[in-house]
Amino acid sequence: MLIPTVIDTDPGIDDALALLLAWGSPELDVLALTVVAGNAPLADTARNAARLVAVRRPARVPQIALGAAGPLGRALVIAHPDEHGSDGLGDAVDWPPVTGPPASPSAAETLVALARAHAERLTLIALGPLTNLALALRLDAAALLGIGRMVWMGGAVDVPGNGSPDAEFNAYVDPDAAREVFDSGLRVDMVPLDATRQTRIDRDQLHAALAGRRGPLVDRIEAFTEKTFRIWGYMHLHDPLAVGLAVDESLARWETARIAVGEGGQTRRGDGASNCRVAQAIDGKRFLALFLDRLCPAS
Repeated sequence: MLIPTVIDTDPGIDDALALLLAWGSPELDVLALTVVAGNAPLADTARNAARLVAVRRPARVPQIALGAAGPLGRALVIAHPDEHGSDGLGDAVDWPPVTGPPASPSAAETLVALARAHAERLTLIALGPLTNLALALRLDAAALLGIGRMVWMGGAVDVPGNGSPDAEFNAYVDPDAAREVFDSGLRVDMVPLDATRQTRIDRDQLHAALAGRRGPLVDRIEAFTEKTFRIWGYMHLHDPLAVGLAVDESLARWETARIAVGEGGQTRRGDGASNCRVAQAIDGKRFLALFLDRLCPAS
């Protein structure tokens, strides 16, 4: 049975790969993309979501809903251009022209509507700051608490951060939203840097997997990932791992924990009843095989 799915996202190079993995996963029925500012300003993340839909052309064209342009109570911090390019997608050229999503319904309203419609059948995959989800909880917490599963790529539990020395970027951008979500009673499957840094791919691996699958989508994938490979030589598959674990939770060993969110976005273990599951050891070989197989459909 298909899993009704909504993806909250701030594309972002690894977000883009995660969306392509989701569309290549027959288990997931991606109903909507709710976009948020994070890796880039909201206008860019919304445009990037539309670009990816236009190039991938999934069988179900998802609704795109415009979300928060900044954190709940502080100034927006976006990723350094060296990470995702000035446009969020590696400054690749030759994207098809797209139009932005309507202002209404908002991302928060869309999340609430889908939670009401699908209840425990709905899976929410969050790949960016949790601002949209916090706003949705403020609108109708009961509806959101009734969904089946929420998987978030975010946090750094026992490892250094990447937004600051002790905080992962998504948590660092809007710690107030992350705190509201973790304190809400929502069932959270947390996919932190502890897990995502166990995944890694280089240019040769990616290009070999795409060999023989020529076309506009392959050209776009190779173009928007090139900046990362040129600077770092490899990339960690942060957001794709969250999608992979939404599809197959057995790819990780999980630990129940209580996570407390600090003022700077720190996500450390606290005292009290557990409020999430934390992905720990990853079956990296099996995940990478799934990712490469599903990233781009054979022509």
